[in-house]
Amino acid sequence: MSDTARCPAILVAAPASGQGKTTLACALARWHTRQGRRVRAFKCGPDFLDPHWLALASGAPVHQLDLWMTGEADCRQRLHRAAQQADLIIVEGVMGLFDGEPSAADLARRFDLPVLAVVDAVAMAGTFGALAFGLQHYRPGLRWAGVLANRVAGERHADMLRAGLREPAQWLGAVLANSALMLPERHLGLTMASEVGDAMARLDAAADALAGTPLGQMSGDALARWAVSFEAGVPDAMPDATSQPLAGTTVAVARDAAFCFIYAANLDCLQALGARLVFFSPLTDAALPECDALWLPGGYPELHAEQLERNRSLRSSLAAHMAQHKPVWAECGGMMALFDELVTAGGQAYAQWGLLPGVVTMQARLAALGPQQLAIDGHVLRGHTFHYSTLATPLAASARTAQPGCKAAPDAGEALYQAGSIQASYFHAWFASNPKAAAALFTRRAGAETMAS
Repeated sequence: MSDTARCPAILVAAPASGQGKTTLACALARWHTRQGRRVRAFKCGPDFLDPHWLALASGAPVHQLDLWMTGEADCRQRLHRAAQQADLIIVEGVMGLFDGEPSAADLARRFDLPVLAVVDAVAMAGTFGALAFGLQHYRPGLRWAGVLANRVAGERHADMLRAGLREPAQWLGAVLANSALMLPERHLGLTMASEVGDAMARLDAAADALAGTPLGQMSGDALARWAVSFEAGVPDAMPDATSQPLAGTTVAVARDAAFCFIYAANLDCLQALGARLVFFSPLTDAALPECDALWLPGGYPELHAEQLERNRSLRSSLAAHMAQHKPVWAECGGMMALFDELVTAGGQAYAQWGLLPGVVTMQARLAALGPQQLAIDGHVLRGHTFHYSTLATPLAASARTAQPGCKAAPDAGEALYQAGSIQASYFHAWFASNPKAAAALFTRRAGAETMAS
């Protein structure tokens, strides 16, 4: 593997959330994939949902890039590897270009990524130019690709928007308002691409909408102006090939419409640690597959609470797994299903697996959001929290997460609950941030047998 790889790359950003950057990042990926180019897409930040759409559009796995959660060295390694394999790298930003710490702009500056700004131009004319100018010049050192107007009313509107730009060469086109291009949403973000029957048709329609724009008409040679040299990087935290603490361990991973918040990099990390992965559906399978440890990731149990309630045989299988003191790591949605009851936003209560005491209640507003870190056996895992539910339980927290740069406080951060062989939290972990800590989640803990008895 060479130390440097060069490839055209672009970071698709916006002034704020809701501007259409996911749709247009996917459209760009789909358009170039249809032209026969190899596209690798990434998502800035910890988001689980946008990567499913980007993967469908590009036909390749999508990983997260975050200077804090995944780390600069991890980002560098993934970009370098992608540059060796791809004709174009697309990174979708998060929130507004300068929002968050670190922000999409920080990522762009760190890796010299040209920035494409997507601006929702509804009810806007000359201010479009001011907004584009401000995004380009607010922070020095950003490499700028241009601006794309979204949800434009027509050709006359597009002409007004283009005329407002101080630098006409920055105009990369206008995409007309069209409901057929919109990607459906719900309370945690975009609906999973696998749940949308016409998902590919929507992506193709979005790609077609780019065809007549300067952005869509760029050839492979034209894309070369966005070429970036990516140096190789090796994350310090990744396990040595000869050190596999999970060798011989089969980890069962819940994966279906109710449990779908799974980082592809987390699966890669578990396999690098020596684990054999098997997958099952808590919605439809009557029992766990043969396994030594269990991972219940986040997702949407609240949308499938009735079906989870009906699958009593799986509940018995989970109880048998616990009775054998086999490890269980449950995060967010996976944890929610372990409690006695789940109350939906509409007030309907459904019995869940009843392996932990307590009631989970969905809320109308976001209950927690942001980067978090969790100390396990002296090692710190990085990740984040993002949930709309609250929990009432007699269980005491055995530990709590902390925000970056802070120590965990008794009344702050997400609780880690331990009961028998279960460890559960609202915290979503990025396993590669500390593989030793990740391995500990799937390793029998001393004292678990006593706690369970």
